[in-house]
Parts: sequence; structure tokens; C-alpha cells
Amino acid sequence: MTINGHGDALAVDGLHKSYGAVSALVNLSFSVEPGEIFGFVGSNGAGKSTTMRIVLGVQSADAGRVLLGGRDLDHGSRRSIGYMPEERGLYPKMQVAEQLRYLARLHGATAERAAENTERWIRRLGLHERADDNVGELSLGNQQRAQLAAALVHDPSVLVLDEPFSGLDPIAVDVMSDVLKEQAAEGVPILFSSHQLDLVERLCDRVGIIAGGRMRAQGSVDDLRSRGASTLRIDGRGPAGWADGLPGVVNAVYSPGTAELSLSPGTDEQSILQAALELGPVHRFAQDRPSLSTLFREVVAQ
Repeated sequence: MTINGHGDALAVDGLHKSYGAVSALVNLSFSVEPGEIFGFVGSNGAGKSTTMRIVLGVQSADAGRVLLGGRDLDHGSRRSIGYMPEERGLYPKMQVAEQLRYLARLHGATAERAAENTERWIRRLGLHERADDNVGELSLGNQQRAQLAAALVHDPSVLVLDEPFSGLDPIAVDVMSDVLKEQAAEGVPILFSSHQLDLVERLCDRVGIIAGGRMRAQGSVDDLRSRGASTLRIDGRGPAGWADGLPGVVNAVYSPGTAELSLSPGTDEQSILQAALELGPVHRFAQDRPSLSTLFREVVAQ
């Protein structure tokens, strides 16, 4: 696979970055595989934007490497990246279509390809009626769509998106989500940050949680959720207090015919079910894993 072709993994390997006495990134490592959507989440100041700027070459790292397809990124290979910054960067007094064609040409597209791709993304993102308007005349939501089109117009082999869903209405969120899934289906590795953790949970194959410049947790959403404490609801005939002291039960709340048990990670749920069945019929036995938002709060607070 060539470095400019879809199918190359993006790897961040041991990045360090300091500003004086402040460590912005500390031995940060993760990878985004071909066709994978990787959610990069953290509080403001955690190091997300710094990481993305280093990937783009806008900033340099004090140590560590960024690789695409196993090769160090350089100026040429970075031209294949589609980037959507958190602070939008399109020219406000330039027409949408004209600007997209211009940006495609800057990334090396032919005039014909730039025109084809501009038309394609303007229509796909619902901007065809505003193609001849200046970017500054668009609503904030349409400016967001135009910024995504700018990241896609040169057929990127990697997408790096910083808060792409910020300020979008639900319809625009659905359109952008569909576009990201389509790009992933074509083999494009996608790295995006967002504070909207419900979207991250819904869209991402894997998630990395960064705090204080360090990667605190990463894995699939299911893997991450399984690490946190879960809640088990059991409807049956057991008396109040029946689950107290069972292995893995860290808290229990009882009401008539119901027990809600907080479990530590790795608890054997079947042993709890067996204990409940010994007291009588069980009508409901359901586990509720912590949401990504809950897990995020727990990880960042550590």
C-alpha cells in the first residue's frame, strides 16, 4: 500500500511536548487503523489539540514520532491528510465552491479532479444552494459543513477532525456521521476529538481518553465500559440485605421485590444469580454498564 493510498495506519509513538515547566504531552502513544474511527476525548487542556497539531506538522514534538503506514510523516505525506481544525479556518470573503477548488489544487489535485470533488461534496453536504456565497455569509452550521468539505475535497488518506460536531443541529450531525462512516468503509483511518461523548460512543470503533497529556485509557467502547463498576437489577423474592457480603457487591439498594447492586469490575454475575435463585424465582436479571460519560469522569478523576 502506498503512503498516499487508503489503508495505511496512523501511529502516534511516544510523543512528549513541554511548554517551559508545563508538560503538555507525556509519552503519548496510540494508533488508528485503516477503516477505523478513533475517538480522542479529554477535558479542555488535556492535550488533544496539541497532539493533532503535531500530527499535522503545525507544531513539533520534543520527542516521539508520528507515522503513516510505518513511515515518518513528512511534508509530502501530510498533504494526504484531511484536517478540520476546532477553530475554523476558511476564508470568509471567498466563495464556497471557489475556495474548495482552490484547496483541492493546493493538495495536488488536478483542476478537473478539484472541480469534480467540489461538486460532489457540496451536494453531499447540502451546500449546493450556497455554493456561490461567501463563507462568511453562511450560518455557523453551514460553515461547519463547508469546513468538512475542505477536509475531504482532496481525497485524503487520513482524516483528523478537531470537534467536528460542535454547533451542529441534529440533521447536520446525522449527515456528518454518515460521511465519517462512509469514509471509514473506504479504508480511511479517522481520528476525531469531541466533547459530545454520546456521539463518540455511537460512532467510534475505539476510544482514547487523555488527561494531563497522558493516555489514561484506550480500547473499544465495550471494553472500556466493562472496566468500570456496573449496576445489576434483580427482581425477585429475596429479603432486604440478601446480597450484602456477596463477592463483588460494593453497594446494594433494596426496595420491595427488587435489588440494585453496584458491582466491582470482573464480578462473577452468575454466582449472584445463583444466590438469588436460591431464595426464589427471579423475574428480571439485567446489567447496566456505565456510559462512556461516566467512565470518562472516573478516569479523569484518577
